[in-house]
Amino acid sequence: MPFDPTKPAANSPNSSAEMRAQLNGLKELIDAIQVGITNVVVDAVNTTPPGSPANVGVSLSGTELHFTFDLPQGNEGPQGPQGGDGGQGPPFAQAVVDAVNTLPPGSSAGVSVSFDGTNVHFTFDIPQGNDGATGATGQPGEVSLTDLNNAQLSTLSQCSNISNGVGTLDNAYGDPESEELRQKVNELINALRR
Repeated sequence: MPFDPTKPAANSPNSSAEMRAQLNGLKELIDAIQVGITNVVVDAVNTTPPGSPANVGVSLSGTELHFTFDLPQGNEGPQGPQGGDGGQGPPFAQAVVDAVNTLPPGSSAGVSVSFDGTNVHFTFDIPQGNDGATGATGQPGEVSLTDLNNAQLSTLSQCSNISNGVGTLDNAYGDPESEELRQKVNELINALRR
């Protein structure tokens, strides 16, 4: 039976004999082509809405046979059963603080967290506090003369008085420069004594 492009007719019942005849008719047409086909190309496979008819487009370009398929999408199936709980995931190696940012006073604090498969990464945004109120000024202090003298005596008693045990250089030197140096050392020793 020769190929009839009008068959199968729209909404006609499926007939394996008719489909077989159509395919055999296409084969006869292909076999009758004098130029050999050197290549077969699928140009497209298109998904059409559920319930649409399937369609195949065929064209010949030189020795290349081109196909385009239109295949209807299936209807959505029923919802599957609830899956079981997953197993325990791998423990992370460590927590990493990527940044701690100081924000202006009054800003909202924030923390962002990410996981790279091994480490948990944290970035903290912390607002700076407002300046506090100025404190009260204290009363000026009063120091009596007795307190001042006692403080000075206490300070002096804590200073070094080792110089009291150091004797002066009493023998004069013949060299004028050495004698001048001896006198200055004696002056210093006497100034350090109390």
